[in-house]
Amino acid sequence: MRSCWTFFRMRLINGLQYRTAAWAGVVTQFFWGFMEILLYRAFYAATPDRFPMQLDHLISYIWLRQALLALLNTYTFEWDLFTMILNGNVAYELCRPSSLYGMWFARTLALRVSRVILRCVPLFVVTALLPKPWGLRFAASPTAFAAFLVSLALAACVGVAFCLIIYFSCFFTLSSEGVRMMVLPIAELLSGNLIPLPFMPDRLAKLFHYSPFGAMTNAPLRIYSGDLAGPEMVEMLVLQVFWLTVLGLFGYALQHRGLKRLCVQGG
Repeated sequence: MRSCWTFFRMRLINGLQYRTAAWAGVVTQFFWGFMEILLYRAFYAATPDRFPMQLDHLISYIWLRQALLALLNTYTFEWDLFTMILNGNVAYELCRPSSLYGMWFARTLALRVSRVILRCVPLFVVTALLPKPWGLRFAASPTAFAAFLVSLALAACVGVAFCLIIYFSCFFTLSSEGVRMMVLPIAELLSGNLIPLPFMPDRLAKLFHYSPFGAMTNAPLRIYSGDLAGPEMVEMLVLQVFWLTVLGLFGYALQHRGLKRLCVQGG
């Protein structure tokens, strides 16, 4: 555990150095979120009663998604880990007196946290100061905000556990590109990163809600905005713990099986 914490701190400090890239990301995400809100407002102005989320809830969802994008998206990887697997340098990782799964989990989580620390604060400040209905609204209650923080931590860990499955799948392939090109667009759609899940057809929305992807971006953002409250909020938190356990065990088993058949050729 101490070695994993060390890897987390080292990767976090390294990631906090890229401030110029972070400011570029802040500007991009602000204008992207603003254009998305303009698009939704046009639809809401025509038929406001035919949408599954209130407009102010949706606007909070959009701003939170933009501010926390680096933490919750499904495509933020430690690209060095893919290279290690493909060129054989993963052998050096296996020599460390620490769990490979724990090290890679800590590194990937630290990368995401470092990026979101640099980007979320400016976006939160600016969007909170915008007038209604353009701005980010506060959570409905202290309880909802506390549940949001717990759900956010769980969603980040579920996303990292999903990334580790992608890493370890490379033990069985010659390249990671095929897996990423096939899985990531689907994951982005089903996790609520493109559109909120309630905007999908009812049966599909319910199916994706209970899938592991519904435990990612969808969960904390809908809890904060007030779209999930009461028993539904508690149910979602339980689902997040469940999927974190399932994905973690599956990723660990995939790593164990991949290492059994791993062959590293030296020169």
